[in-house]
Amino acid sequence: MKKIVYSVLAVAALFITASCDQSRLDIPQKGVDAYESFYKTDADAEAALAAAYARFATRLTGQDGSSIYTDYKAALNNCGDDMYAAGSNYGDNDFMAQLDEFRLDSGNQVVDHLYSNLFQINYACNLVIDNFKDGLPDGGPTATTKRVVAEARVLRAYIYFLLTALWNTPPMIDHVISDGLPYNADKDPDNPMSHDDLFRWVASECEAAVPDLDERKSPTDKDGAVKVTKGFAWALQGKALLFVKDYAGSKAALKKVIDSGKYALVPGEKYWQNFHVEGDANEEKVFETNIEYNSGIGSWGGIIQRSTWMEANIWNWRSDHFVAGAAPQSKYTGGVDGWGGLGVPQWFGDEFFANDGHSPRFDATLKRIDDAVYNMDYGDETVSKMTPEQRAVSDKVGIADVKDGLYGQSFWLPFKQLLRSTDVASYGNNVRMNNGLIMRYAEVLLLYAEACLQSGDSAQGAWAVNQIRTRAGLSALANVDMNVLKKEKSYELWLEGSRWLDILRWGDLDRVKQAGQSVPKLFDKLHRAPQGSDVNVTWQFGSESNSRFYTTSTHEAIDSGAKVGYKDRNAFFPYPTTVMDKNPNLVQNPGWEEVD
Repeated sequence: MKKIVYSVLAVAALFITASCDQSRLDIPQKGVDAYESFYKTDADAEAALAAAYARFATRLTGQDGSSIYTDYKAALNNCGDDMYAAGSNYGDNDFMAQLDEFRLDSGNQVVDHLYSNLFQINYACNLVIDNFKDGLPDGGPTATTKRVVAEARVLRAYIYFLLTALWNTPPMIDHVISDGLPYNADKDPDNPMSHDDLFRWVASECEAAVPDLDERKSPTDKDGAVKVTKGFAWALQGKALLFVKDYAGSKAALKKVIDSGKYALVPGEKYWQNFHVEGDANEEKVFETNIEYNSGIGSWGGIIQRSTWMEANIWNWRSDHFVAGAAPQSKYTGGVDGWGGLGVPQWFGDEFFANDGHSPRFDATLKRIDDAVYNMDYGDETVSKMTPEQRAVSDKVGIADVKDGLYGQSFWLPFKQLLRSTDVASYGNNVRMNNGLIMRYAEVLLLYAEACLQSGDSAQGAWAVNQIRTRAGLSALANVDMNVLKKEKSYELWLEGSRWLDILRWGDLDRVKQAGQSVPKLFDKLHRAPQGSDVNVTWQFGSESNSRFYTTSTHEAIDSGAKVGYKDRNAFFPYPTTVMDKNPNLVQNPGWEEVD
């Protein structure tokens, strides 16, 4: 099956044919125009923007070859209270576990890579803006240069939303700099900007760009979902204003997205498609990066650098910890194995299921261990012929690892992120080809609901939340408050980069303060009976007599002497050591001055 190609970003979606550095159009190298002969025409403006989109996709939602980790998703999700950084055992996937358990330092790989990647994207956007903000050198502004600059401004604004949310007052670099070293935004001697000032700048950039942006033509316009449009600019403006508690401004911006009529929630039975290739650029997508099929590009040298290849490795379930040849996910994923680096806290799965039951939303997000082992369609023909009742008492299936079981897993397994075989159909192996999701309409509705509730408009807040609940197959609520909103948002947007930033600004930090103190291991009694040394043995259904699966607790990070759990300094990431060593003007965030 070929990946759908959308025309509007035909150049950008081809990305880079040989090296990601070819998106730096200001340096002489093979296949790249010299600076002095470029930035002259509308075609150059389109090409420069395509390079910025390419850098945005490969450095943010994909993998670029220099960074093998899914830094963007790790940074926005691993610190939240609704997931574990799991793996084969303690110490596996440690670059993410350091975030999850708040034992990171300024040398953490995720923090280092993401900070660098964000500023490289920013640089690509600044090249576009600086060279075309006044139009063409021989003709002034054109419709093309205006739109190109507007799109680059909103891409850059999104980068600064992330930088501000994660690093507090990062250097404000809104143009290409040729000399000198930048300061923290709040310490800039020429233009000091506070944390809130930076968020307001994001909002103002979006607002200023809107007149020159295209608008999505309709909910079925796929091109309008894979580039910056008025809808995404309004959505980002509203989100940034919400973070500075400008609820009236946030509400107004987000309402423009809603009132535009260009976006819609997909039906409940298609909820799952939002996270797989079948839902690329659908009516719910406000903005996502386009990963385009290109038969002329090889796997290792090309397509891997523009896809989320490593995400499959990190987050897919571990086949090798199940019975050999009988991993329950193998047929679903087309045989793509993983490292099991994502776990679900028991409390989250329990609360979500109590709220939703087997709603289309829940079933697309989590799967209970017994349901996975007994009811999934196995690739092994012998197992597939067994009934669920036969599997329930058979040692031919189940969790076979006797040392760590499924490390970091409760009775709920993560399913939303699991690759479907169709996601990798174009290239096979672990090359995930569905688009990189940045913003969908469900988030717009939930942001709008919060702005309404916080500004006293409970009726509109309830309307927006009930749009989400109704799509999930749940009954509408007459009364909706912030507690309801928080829960619905946690279920709807799980693993989409919202939870960590939300609990920070809401001050809901009780659970993350306990992070790392107890991590579960999930075992199967048909392959490993509980042992005397096991701590906190918990049976799935209350007792051994009616349960096959059980969990134990471990705290190996504490045993190794690590200081775990959220501390005040964790409100922001440290500036990476690699950056601090090169820039004496940069002041480290409070609490990170010395490594524990």
